[in-house]
Amino acid sequence: MKTIVIVGGSKGIGKAIVGNLVDSHKVINLSRTEPEYTHGNLTHYNVDILKDDLPVITALDAIVYCPGSINLKPISRLSLEDFREDFEINVIGAVKAIQKYLEVLKKGQHPSVLLFSTVASKLGMPYHASIATAKSGVEGLVKSLGAELAPTIRINAIAPTVTDTELASKLLRNEKMIENIKERHPLKKFLDPKEVAGMAEFLLSEKASSISGQIFEMDYGIVTFKI
Repeated sequence: MKTIVIVGGSKGIGKAIVGNLVDSHKVINLSRTEPEYTHGNLTHYNVDILKDDLPVITALDAIVYCPGSINLKPISRLSLEDFREDFEINVIGAVKAIQKYLEVLKKGQHPSVLLFSTVASKLGMPYHASIATAKSGVEGLVKSLGAELAPTIRINAIAPTVTDTELASKLLRNEKMIENIKERHPLKKFLDPKEVAGMAEFLLSEKASSISGQIFEMDYGIVTFKI
């Protein structure tokens, strides 16, 4: 049984990952909100990743960093503060968690780190300048630490397309928008959080023991939609 820290495990993709892992692993959830359910293997700390000190954890095998943002505006309407805030939550928060738990993670069982990017970092998508910039920082972090922390710690990222979460609710707020997004994906669908959680579970497992420094895109083919 591994001990896994999930930052942002109370909602969305993080919640789905907790659901996949909690029956067979000890899960420590760091989040501003309480999870909707309790479990004997689940420990929760009320934490704002950017403002609060992180709890001391003495044994750890994996870190999953889920917080993110979807800040879609034309470049003319994006402020410098928008760019700073997106970078803080997506990159600085992840760095803070990794630095806090690095030494204890090195002593873990097949230790690994999992971060989240977006398909917008690879594709030219309008109105994604701030979030694509921040998530490109995540991908650079994965590549750099994949080399630096090898062979002791693996680090990878998942880059999903639109996923049916509260964070993406503005993109899926009516039937017309839902159909448009489906139509723009070659497989005519968008992601369910459980699908992303399944990929996360695989990347944290020994089945992925030879995979590090990689970005795994989950996009149902080439995304062509405009917001």
